[in-house]
Amino acid sequence: MRAPEFWRSDNILARGLAPLGAIYAWTVARRLDRAEEYRPAAPVICVGNIVAGGAGKTPVVLDLARRLLAAGRRPHLLTRGYGGSEVGPRAVDLDRHDSIRVGDEALLLAAEAPTWVARWRPDGAVAAMAMGADLIIMDDGFQNGSIAKDLSLVVVDGPYGFGNGRPIPAGPCREPAAVGLARADAVVIIGEDPTDVAAQAEAAKVMVLRARLRPGPEAAALTGRKVVAFAGIGRPEKFFDTLRHCGARLVTTSAFPDHHPYTRSEIEDLLAEAEANEAIAITTAKDHVRLAADLQARVQVLSVTLDWRDPSQLSPLFDRIGVSV
Repeated sequence: MRAPEFWRSDNILARGLAPLGAIYAWTVARRLDRAEEYRPAAPVICVGNIVAGGAGKTPVVLDLARRLLAAGRRPHLLTRGYGGSEVGPRAVDLDRHDSIRVGDEALLLAAEAPTWVARWRPDGAVAAMAMGADLIIMDDGFQNGSIAKDLSLVVVDGPYGFGNGRPIPAGPCREPAAVGLARADAVVIIGEDPTDVAAQAEAAKVMVLRARLRPGPEAAALTGRKVVAFAGIGRPEKFFDTLRHCGARLVTTSAFPDHHPYTRSEIEDLLAEAEANEAIAITTAKDHVRLAADLQARVQVLSVTLDWRDPSQLSPLFDRIGVSV
């Protein structure tokens, strides 16, 4: 789904949906309270969020995995595999699996470190440890109580913050922000913080980490180029803004729902539009893996990597779980 625009402010529609939001929040809290946690022998780091979609969890997971691999650790990544049909536990094989089978995020993760798809996360953790994992990083699952977390990082898109602060469907929150922050070990704010997420985190006595998403090397070739841009992520406008900041000339922008399963005709229409305007078709890495192989070769990607403002802040967090980097 795409985040509705009314989720940004406390408007009449949000207030009208507030009773349903209260029921949703109660359901999440009840599920967490009743959950029987499985505690793996290996430490578990959960990278989650409080709002629905678009915060930047996956780039954080990828960055942590790279750091741990460089330090000689054996991290395995664990995801539900949203958008895929696989129930798991299943080790993601880039040569055999596609996004229809395991979801788009699992493919991005598996390119960096061993990755498991498991709807029931404890099964994925058991399988990962059996295959040599000495640490597990969960992509999402902050509101899932089936597995014990040793370190929980809540990722927040700074400009969006917690939206209007109301639970779904009245707003973007999976649970009240204050409730979620009380369980977190740290908040990772991506980008600037005009919504003052840091103040809310500090009030909850939660450590604040700051980072930004840096465009990949493809950005250098975009200055002055005409592009037909499309994205099916939580907040597609973030991708379009990044292209503008890279100096690209946006002919058209097409926003699709998060995890949208692209049809061949949709992509061929976009490619035809690009050709008619002497432009290039471009999308995100997450969208690109959802395209048919022959279409992937005709669509360019703008990747992003995570830059920490102060990476030394990660050390005391890792120290808490006995991990040195």
